[in-house]
Amino acid sequence: MDFQNFDIDHFLHTHWQKKPLLIRNPWSHWQNPLEPDELAGLACAEEVESRLICQPAGGWEMEQGPQGEERLAGLGESHWTLLVQAVDQHVPAVADLIVPFRFIPNWRIDDVMVSLAADQGGVGPHFDQYDVFLIQGLGRRRWQIGHLCDGDTPLLPHEDLKLLAEFTATDEWVLEPGDILYVPPGFAHNGVAVGSDCMTYSVGFRAPSRSDLLGHFVDDILDGIPDDELYRDPDLARQANPGEILPDALGRLQQMMLESLSDPASFARWFGTFNSTPKYADMDWQPETPVEPEDVRASINDAVPLLRNPASRMVFIANGDDAVMLFADGICFDCVGETSAVAKILCAQDSLVLDVDLATNAAVVDLLTQLCNMGCVAFESEE
Repeated sequence: MDFQNFDIDHFLHTHWQKKPLLIRNPWSHWQNPLEPDELAGLACAEEVESRLICQPAGGWEMEQGPQGEERLAGLGESHWTLLVQAVDQHVPAVADLIVPFRFIPNWRIDDVMVSLAADQGGVGPHFDQYDVFLIQGLGRRRWQIGHLCDGDTPLLPHEDLKLLAEFTATDEWVLEPGDILYVPPGFAHNGVAVGSDCMTYSVGFRAPSRSDLLGHFVDDILDGIPDDELYRDPDLARQANPGEILPDALGRLQQMMLESLSDPASFARWFGTFNSTPKYADMDWQPETPVEPEDVRASINDAVPLLRNPASRMVFIANGDDAVMLFADGICFDCVGETSAVAKILCAQDSLVLDVDLATNAAVVDLLTQLCNMGCVAFESEE
């Protein structure tokens, strides 16, 4: 799946995290990858995160999932929206929607949320803190774009929804199936279904906050610091006022902290682990029967395709000329030589057939065996 006549470099230079862009049906042949009934079925599953937003007269209501079949069947013909998170983890055809956006690094990708709305359904005017590509899958939706917002922008009082207290549209379009609207972080937007069976696929991207980075990294550092690393001042001299904290002391104290934060190798290993940790930790994708090294060798020799689990987060960081740290669902694997080359390919491709010579490489077989048993990859026919 790919875009036609879409200038990636122009988009990144002119629009990415700068201003919205309407992209009229860039697909060679658009086909909606999921039916409304299938999405409703996912919303009823215990392990799937979903929300139902309704608009009774004069207000907004939200119901957390899992949804009830009778509840969904009894919804009216207008003014409701069903939202289902991470549908790409459950439906391969939805995961394929991410492929054209691979010009954005994989570590930034979050998930694909899918919405199903009745006529006049929507989630209200709001703004997000992340980049999103809104793909119109089925039906039609009117999108309005407003001004740039921030943490001081007034919101309506609501326990569950962060809706803008005021919204003035600066642009407006009706999206047809296959059309895409890119919205950068902070821009107010409001989408309303025009007619029934309106499905929108939201390809969202992550951006870690400074507080998240500091909080999690410091927690990780603390686990490795010995209790006996204390402040030292062997050159202490008598000072005029014992109540003053002198600049030299402050400098030493700050340096103690900065030394722990300033190791690039430690930060790289921590961030790869942090970034690749699954969004839904309770999900178990491990095979029912453990995979053995001989199974991996046989699959490589038989040219069985190796498929990456769409729910798995896999990235790598170069660690020298012929080595990488491969991060798979929060686990770090140190790879060198041919294992390093395999790790890079795994992160770049959703499906591949490995060279048969790799069946004799013990390190490669060991890595693939572990990844298979984690549920990150699997040897199986693409059918």
